[in-house]
Amino acid sequence: MKALILVGGFGTRLRPLTLSVPKPLVDFANKPMILHQIEALKAIGVTEVVLAINYQPEVMLNFLKDFEAKLEIKITCSQETEPLGTAGPLALARDKLIDESGEPFFVLNSDVISEYPLKEMIEFHKSHGGEASIMVTKVDEPSKYGVVVTEESTGKVERFVEKPKLFVGNKINAGIYLLNPSVLDRIQLRPTSIEKEIFPKIAAEGKLYAMVLPGFWMDIGQPKDYITGLRLYLDSLRKKASPKLATGTHIIGNVLVDESAKIGEGCLIGPDVAIGPGCVVESGVRLSCCTVMRGVRIKKHACISSSIIGWHSTVGQWARVENMTILGEDVHVCDEIYSNGGVVLPHKEIKSSILKPEIVM
Repeated sequence: MKALILVGGFGTRLRPLTLSVPKPLVDFANKPMILHQIEALKAIGVTEVVLAINYQPEVMLNFLKDFEAKLEIKITCSQETEPLGTAGPLALARDKLIDESGEPFFVLNSDVISEYPLKEMIEFHKSHGGEASIMVTKVDEPSKYGVVVTEESTGKVERFVEKPKLFVGNKINAGIYLLNPSVLDRIQLRPTSIEKEIFPKIAAEGKLYAMVLPGFWMDIGQPKDYITGLRLYLDSLRKKASPKLATGTHIIGNVLVDESAKIGEGCLIGPDVAIGPGCVVESGVRLSCCTVMRGVRIKKHACISSSIIGWHSTVGQWARVENMTILGEDVHVCDEIYSNGGVVLPHKEIKSSILKPEIVM
């Protein structure tokens, strides 16, 4: 089986992190976002992953070469010279996706984090005999999204309603698809939206089915949702009684700590924290609802909440960092500084407090 991951865009909503690496390589729960997906695909027998990409393909490929060997899965790139939307990349990668087996192939949006029930999706796809399956997830506020209206018993998609004013349902597209090769015949090599142009046509012919995603789902393409996604992901590890979660008297709730990280005396960590490889957390530090990426040093008695600390940054003694502060790579926050929602570009030293949310160039 094959899979295509829509890597696409510039990741503007996750800047300043995406100023250092393409968005799919931004760490989430201590490994690059895209690796969560590639590992899930590998686990159900996918042998080749095609990355549909229009930005920094060499950075992505160089990085993923190591994982190709480790995971024993083929990873190739299909590069757009112009943005082709969400369907155009499938037409561009047609030759990579089609082989004599005639097997369906997966398409995933690279921002989506979930439990990836791909095995169940294959069974669902085979059982209905349609041309395409999409994963849907139930949300509390469907009016913010495009809603997928389905036949309750079979999951057959009846129609799509964009940001409905009146309630028509609460299922939205979760960005995970399983498509027969024949779907490619419907897509021209031009900028095309699979959600707005291709799926409605398949649905009109009664050949599109939706499976409700069990477990959690989050599009982690922006900081607030990234932090929420981390909470949901760690919660799912807890439900599976995962041995990856940290334990100890200094840990509250769900916390992920890389084995190479060092944590000092008298710290209080959690809930919903990920601490990456090579981090040093000195004594008396308080961390909650945050991600601390590879190589970060947090000095004594600093307090960090609801924030993302980028690679190789430093947070000074008694500093307080909160309210969706995002530090890019190699940012150094001096001692006793307060950051309230600061977004700091890479390679900066912060010597004065950031009292209200602002971008620091």
